[in-house]
Amino acid sequence: MELILWRHADAEDGAPGAPDEARRLTPKGRRQAKRVAAWLKQQLPAAARVLASPAQRAQETAQALTRRFKVSRQVGTAADPESILKAAGWPAGGGTVVIVGHQPTLGQAAALALTGHPAEWSVKKGAIWWLESRGESDVVVRAVIAPEMV
Repeated sequence: MELILWRHADAEDGAPGAPDEARRLTPKGRRQAKRVAAWLKQQLPAAARVLASPAQRAQETAQALTRRFKVSRQVGTAADPESILKAAGWPAGGGTVVIVGHQPTLGQAAALALTGHPAEWSVKKGAIWWLESRGESDVVVRAVIAPEMV
């Protein structure tokens, strides 16, 4: 199985009193999402599944890649690293899954997938961590890409 953890791109600051989930991408964030999505489109198999947080900024990031994604609270702003991996079917699920979500949970999920323990790892805005499971304890990092690298 392959798992791509994609942090939403740069988002606007929240307005006072406005819900966090309503924050949208900035123009910079739209450019970041478009660049990373263009790179991903060249790499992903056609059958890749995409799960996005209910937050507007995550859905806008996912839309740069495809209009065919599923919104899942399991990968939302209140998610924990275990729910991220469970939503993806990690490590034994088949195929390729892209999770579009948030910090610090994505960094914690990457640490959990790679070491068996959640840790405070940082995932830059708009960046991806691409992991491959080759069995219960054999995990390979295929790529770590920031938007300015593509």
